[in-house]
Amino acid sequence: MNQDIVLAFSGGLDTSFCVPWLQEQGWRVHTVFADTGGVDAAERATIEARAAELGVASHVTIDGGPALWDGFVRPFTWAGEGYQGQYPLLVSDRYLIVDATLARARELGTNAVAHGCTGMGNDQVRFDLAVKAAGDYRIVAPIREIQKEHAQTRAYEQAYLEARGFGVRSKQKAYTINENLLGLTLSGGEVDRWEAPGEGARGWCAPREQWPDAPLRATLRFVGGEAVALDGEELPGPRILARLNTLFARYGVGRGMYTGDTTIGLKGRIVYEAPGLVALLTAHRALEEAVLSKQQNRFKPEVARKWVELVYEGFWHDPLKTDLEAFLASSQRMVEGEVLLETHGGRVDAIAVRSPRILQAAGATYAQSADWGVQEAEGFIRLFGMSSTLWAQVNKGESGNGEPGTGNRG
Repeated sequence: MNQDIVLAFSGGLDTSFCVPWLQEQGWRVHTVFADTGGVDAAERATIEARAAELGVASHVTIDGGPALWDGFVRPFTWAGEGYQGQYPLLVSDRYLIVDATLARARELGTNAVAHGCTGMGNDQVRFDLAVKAAGDYRIVAPIREIQKEHAQTRAYEQAYLEARGFGVRSKQKAYTINENLLGLTLSGGEVDRWEAPGEGARGWCAPREQWPDAPLRATLRFVGGEAVALDGEELPGPRILARLNTLFARYGVGRGMYTGDTTIGLKGRIVYEAPGLVALLTAHRALEEAVLSKQQNRFKPEVARKWVELVYEGFWHDPLKTDLEAFLASSQRMVEGEVLLETHGGRVDAIAVRSPRILQAAGATYAQSADWGVQEAEGFIRLFGMSSTLWAQVNKGESGNGEPGTGNRG
């Protein structure tokens, strides 16, 4: 066959296995590493060396940080909701990885692309649907193929590589690790067995005994709902998030364990660490709650939850996602100001908010003072509670379950 194929490559166990497997199927393998911000220069060099060691036809590294910020972090911050109220969608860089993979395929004049997603997880759905939305491409998924014959795929991949003279890093033997600008996830080993995570299941976030004694404070400034400055220094979004990751990881902020409903119906369980993203969302929510109207604050989470579901389940290119983002963008027009964050370790709080857009009345402060009278307050309460008060009066003597009560009905 000797046809060109482009493999989305991370240098981990799965994508390392894909290279010789594809080569032995007759493909000429070109690898693309979309650096979405989770690795340093040394790791980036290691990934490039790994591709060369595996004998790929070509390897390119793409800077995906700006695209990840613009395409995901900005609208996700506006949404402000985790999947099922918790998980901060840390593998949403998959869509940007697809974009980089397809761009390389177009450069090479091939319609064949490959990925290292398993047949049990969500990433295969995200990758495949994003590719299908982009055009007529052939998708090859080696890990899904070997799962037809091998139940213990990680052990098989490791043995396959070692038999061909390719080593496997010890941590990759136990865990599937994903890192990017958004954070880090770990699965496999004792995590998949529903046991307590071992010390090996730790990434950026420092354990309790290593937290600094002095608290950390950081100030974020927002314009149009987007973070534009950190501690008074204007920075591009990806650099703000990267710096927040470094600052708050030292205090163990943003680490958690998530069990949720996957797209394909299984229960998923991962350890995740998102120090910068959690800090960013905390600051944004504190500012947003102060400047949006009561009705906006009530309604926006409904839109946000649907947007998050679409992104989680692979519908990155569905038109509804674009429609929802138009609403989210509109809701952020007046979200500007500064938020002071503080952590003593483990969690982060927004302790001060400054904005010219805070919805506060000049003559009134909640629970302290008001520029209206007692009669106005009593009248408001009477009208505001009219419906429930009338129900209680009309149905006096009825029990709470709707059955007739024991009162005297005349």
